[in-house]
Amino acid sequence: MTPNGGHRAERGDGEGGRRGPIAALGEIIRLRGLKRSRQRDVIARTFFEMEGHVPVEALAARVRRLDPRISVATVYRTMKLLSDGGLAVPRQFGDGQTRYEAVTRRHAGTHDHLICTSCGAITEFESQRIAELQLRVARRHGFEVDRRHVELYGRCAGCRRSPGKREPAA
Repeated sequence: MTPNGGHRAERGDGEGGRRGPIAALGEIIRLRGLKRSRQRDVIARTFFEMEGHVPVEALAARVRRLDPRISVATVYRTMKLLSDGGLAVPRQFGDGQTRYEAVTRRHAGTHDHLICTSCGAITEFESQRIAELQLRVARRHGFEVDRRHVELYGRCAGCRRSPGKREPAA
């Protein structure tokens, strides 16, 4: 657990014998016939230590502070591996920037987002009622849901109080 209450990536087995994301990445690399590298491990550990919706550019900057020899292209390729392997979810929030969210987070597959169009802040929320309503609507139309996601765009409380436009969140 991080100081903010977020979850850190596990290096080995997690609770209940489940593998941590670094071990899972190692298995994905092995299954694809790729070589495990120190650079990929640094990128993955750094990503799983970051919280929230991580822009690739922010991850690359942090990784390059740790090791300037790691290229931005290696960061992108590693994030693709994490995404393809089901360890990270790419998110687009209408600003043209891809952010990644770790699926090891407490509610990574079952939460939705409030996105401030003024400052760019992203707030996560969960609502069982919304999920149930979506499933009812889908059933009524004979639709089988594979995954669900809600994004609500508007202005956060801070931006509504402030007369000027605030700086976008990083």
